[in-house]
Amino acid sequence: MTPWAEMLRTAAALGITPEAFWRLSLREWRMLVEAPAGAEPLGRVGLERMMEGWPDGG
Repeated sequence: MTPWAEMLRTAAALGITPEAFWRLSLREWRMLVEAPAGAEPLGRVGLERMMEGWPDGG
């Protein structure tokens, strides 16, 4: 059984609208929610570098 309610809650937490959620393929969904193999959480230094490289203007 597919956990649709859980998937919709996750989509909402990611800012994905219901309309956009239903247009996603299963492959696209997995790419959005699954961490790549061997991926580590972003640390403070990585976050600061990303913020410097791509400022949001805020």
